Amino acid sequence: MTTFADLGLPREIVSTLSKEGITQPFPIQEAAIPDALAGRDVLGRGPTGSGKTFTFGLPMLARLAGSPSKPGSPRGLVLAPTRELAAQIRERLDDPAGALGLRVLDVVGGVNINHHIRALASPVDLLVATPGRAEDLINQKKLSFNAVEITALDEADQMADMGFLPQVRKLLDRTPKDGQRLLFSATLDGDVQKLIDRYMHDPVTHSTAPVEAAVDTMEHYRLLVGGREQRNEIAMQIAAREGKTIMFMRTKHGVDRQVKKLRRVGINAEGLHGDKSQGARTRALDGFSGGTTPVLVATDIAARGIDVDDVSLVVHIDPPAEHKAYLHRAGRTARAGTSGTVVTLVMDEQENEVAQLMRKAGVDAPEVKVAAMSESLVTITGARVADGAPLPPPGQPKQAGQAGARSGTRRGGAGRGRSGRGGSNRGSSNRSGGGRRGASRGRRGENQRRSNGR
Repeated sequence: MTTFADLGLPREIVSTLSKEGITQPFPIQEAAIPDALAGRDVLGRGPTGSGKTFTFGLPMLARLAGSPSKPGSPRGLVLAPTRELAAQIRERLDDPAGALGLRVLDVVGGVNINHHIRALASPVDLLVATPGRAEDLINQKKLSFNAVEITALDEADQMADMGFLPQVRKLLDRTPKDGQRLLFSATLDGDVQKLIDRYMHDPVTHSTAPVEAAVDTMEHYRLLVGGREQRNEIAMQIAAREGKTIMFMRTKHGVDRQVKKLRRVGINAEGLHGDKSQGARTRALDGFSGGTTPVLVATDIAARGIDVDDVSLVVHIDPPAEHKAYLHRAGRTARAGTSGTVVTLVMDEQENEVAQLMRKAGVDAPEVKVAAMSESLVTITGARVADGAPLPPPGQPKQAGQAGARSGTRRGGAGRGRSGRGGSNRGSSNRSGGGRRGASRGRRGENQRRSNGR
């Protein structure tokens, strides 16, 4: 069995991972880390949840160790498309960096820029940034990339989809031309290929299973729900299930409206979209990660950085606009080789559109006609009737005498179903509270999940 020590990582990093129960590298890590340690440019292709953060992050830390950094001039740079992903990268690398005496800092939009300016006044070795905030800090002359020795782009395909590539190119042009580059993406084509051609030097490519193959660890269903009213009732019953559930809507307004509906029947749900403050986003993710918030309702872009253990069900209330979005949404479950269930609620007028979407995504999702609390609905999703006491808006305290989330729900139908089994909030390796550093230990599931049982 290959270990992280066998890959050539410093003993300080290996010891830190071992204390967290992380001993066996994932395939992409085993393949790519030695090349990255040797200074090669690396292209990593693999689905979400395949272990990419440690694949680029650990060798970056190893190569940065032993040399000083200056304020505002990091020697390592990671660019990520979303605030959530940037924060999770920083959290995951915090402890290995600390073991080497290195400092990791994340700078993202939605946070008062003065906080970042103050943080950059001290030396930072590895900077994790969203492109817009990095550019803002450079324009204010508080940040320089002149000293960057090694750069990683994470979720490069998503940055392309979000229109960030002009900013990314401008930022990469500010780094030394002879620096090492690591690029990780679910796909290496189109605009991502243009980045590769322009910035990478004789890169070595390492791939895990393509995104389409990742769907094999999931059960997919098209649930034929009839009209909008029936769909909304069914979505409510699915949300009342046991276990962690992510529900997707196409719009920010749709997210907010769905959260209000769920909380009115006692389901502790929170929303995630681009207009949420950083505090609200952090609260939602910490609650969902720790299990106190069992339902997260999100838009596509906001959810891209979600990496949470034990998400047993993904629900497309609104079917996605295109097949890539379906695969990225579905990737919130069945992470790192575990299994999960993905259901799409299909109204009558959407049947042809969704069938075409599934064909493009390479997904075999049988059609199942369901009704409120029907046997098939309960079997597939673990649906229950929700009739708990109403909850206040997220972040507001409960009124005196108000029951807890889901306290009034009752089980109905034919049983718990596959998705409801073992998906309760107990036993999660994540935990909320304890500040951002506490959350980092709770979220370090990328390798800790089944590290010895694979």
